[in-house]
Amino acid sequence: MNNQTKKRSLGFLGSILFCLWWLIARLPAWWHYLWADILYLIVRYVVHYRRDIVRKNLAESFPELSDAERQKIENGFYHHMCNLIVESIMYFGMSQKTIMKRMRFKGTELLNKSVEQGKSVAVFLGHHCNWEWISSLPLWTSDRGKCLQLYHPLENVTIDKLIGYSRERMGSINVPMAQSIRHIMKHTKEGKSVIVGFIADQVPIWESMNYWLPFFHHDTPVMTGGERIARKLNMDCYYAHITKDRRGHYTAEFQLITDDSRSVPEHWITEQYYERLEANIREQPSLWLWTHNRWKRTRAGFIRHLKAENRLTELSNLRFFDHEHPDGQPASEVKE
Repeated sequence: MNNQTKKRSLGFLGSILFCLWWLIARLPAWWHYLWADILYLIVRYVVHYRRDIVRKNLAESFPELSDAERQKIENGFYHHMCNLIVESIMYFGMSQKTIMKRMRFKGTELLNKSVEQGKSVAVFLGHHCNWEWISSLPLWTSDRGKCLQLYHPLENVTIDKLIGYSRERMGSINVPMAQSIRHIMKHTKEGKSVIVGFIADQVPIWESMNYWLPFFHHDTPVMTGGERIARKLNMDCYYAHITKDRRGHYTAEFQLITDDSRSVPEHWITEQYYERLEANIREQPSLWLWTHNRWKRTRAGFIRHLKAENRLTELSNLRFFDHEHPDGQPASEVKE
């Protein structure tokens, strides 16, 4: 198959999937949530989707709870995960009026004030509640600030375009992670303010593990790229505290972290983000993404990784940075 034929077939397939997705999205909410309930029974009791990871994460994150209490969180999580799937489908064909009823924002006047002052804004949030619907934020903010959301492009071009369309329907602009700094700097040099969302609670790759924090009783490697961008551009930093009001209805409230990101100590913004995120999750613990193997990478694992690749020079210079070791903990002090 030549490239032109491939492009045409991708276009045709994309058009078919677009129409099917849009038609299904336009079905009533009760229909979607009925299928979410059916999907829950399959995922929870038949497939046992990532059950071992979920139970391990919950046991280690909530040692103070009883088995029955953790079981309740587990059940609630699988219900929520299935709701998220159908809500992502619903969003594809949802009207502005409907999404503004289902995804509400508080504190947007703070973001607008930052933008009116000519500053750009960094919004930190996690995989908690419905993070996909956060892309409807432009419906609530000043036109003077462009809303950008960073993402990793999918390998499947057709699916990537369809999901990209869904996320941009309410006015947000998708920016590939690899182009984030260049894209943000372009707007800044043009004198335009941007509001950038950073979902930074994923596990970083080995080469990006440069800072560690306590998070749910775990020694946790964290991403610091969002803070570095915010400090470089002196962006006002906010945390999006998201809660679920009832099924299919969420509220995000913006809390100021700092309006002078260059003046605070290095890593302070990241520390504040993770402290607020954990407190947010503990309010409604079943609404975080517990299927994610968040703590699969450790300091000892990083050392073994370098040894396996025979990167001995890097290993001899390796230091782990955290709040207690601002100058770095030598790898030789880490127990393997």
